[in-house]
Amino acid sequence: MADPELTIRHNFPRPDPDLVAAFADTPTGFVVDAMGRRGALAPEIRRLCGSGSFVGTALTVWTVPRDNLAPYAALDAARPGDVLMVANGAARDASVLGDLAIGMARNCGVIAVVTDGLVRDIAGIREVGIPVHAAGLSPNSPQKNGPGEIGQTISIGGVPVTAGDLVVGDEDGVVVVPLARAAAVRDALAAVRKKEAE
Repeated sequence: MADPELTIRHNFPRPDPDLVAAFADTPTGFVVDAMGRRGALAPEIRRLCGSGSFVGTALTVWTVPRDNLAPYAALDAARPGDVLMVANGAARDASVLGDLAIGMARNCGVIAVVTDGLVRDIAGIREVGIPVHAAGLSPNSPQKNGPGEIGQTISIGGVPVTAGDLVVGDEDGVVVVPLARAAAVRDALAAVRKKEAE
């Protein structure tokens, strides 16, 4: 039997920690306004558990429906502060992640998980304690056969995401800030915050 086809990019550009910190505790609505009123993932990708807001670095994963070999393999590339972004073509026939995979991701330093697919084991995911945004729940199990890609550009919730982009999330949803625009968006947030305060 041939080895599964996995493309793994470990070394992709990452934002400066000070740049990430500048987005801490910023509502997703503010971030969208600072980016020209766009950047949020589709509303069907919603928070299923976890609380509070988060901002981190996108660790991107593409996998085929009914398979989660690539998300598991991605944990080898994870760094503290990463947000695991898993695209599986919005498949609805099986979950892509469960409490074990999400717990392992947290143990690798992942601060949140976002997928356009489904998850399972919601009681266990709640115990893991990190925010999880997904399109829904299904107890149907995935396989671990591949193929998959890690660290490449994906499309999730109608938004392109490149590994190393900033990901901001709260109870309203998830927003992706392209790394190339992150400093400009940070600067634009000052005017948004002032306007909102007034």
